[in-house]
Amino acid sequence: MLNYMVDQIADMDAIFQALANGARRDMLGRLAETDLTVGELAEPLAMTLAAASKHIKVLERVGLVRQTVSGRRHVCHLEPMPLASAAAWLRFYERHWEERLDALELLFDSEPARDGEVR
Repeated sequence: MLNYMVDQIADMDAIFQALANGARRDMLGRLAETDLTVGELAEPLAMTLAAASKHIKVLERVGLVRQTVSGRRHVCHLEPMPLASAAAWLRFYERHWEERLDALELLFDSEPARDGEVR
């Protein structure tokens, strides 16, 4: 049981580390719409194929991307399931932020408006 929890935390850490890079988030966003080749993923980011391949390898290691090879074409597919544990973790803390934002809204609503101030 403890080993499973440790492995799950390590997996989630790796997912957040992979998502920490803007180029990889951009790639995942575009892969959510359609499968793309390595070249298609690299093109709008103005990076070399080698650099794009390194980013894709990071995403593959955490299970977010799967590559298939058809001749010389390397096609990337999004595998969204590993995001489920990260999304669940974020949802847990979302409740706390919503409570704080609701309290802040009540504070603003309870203060009288100053002259010329629009709410």
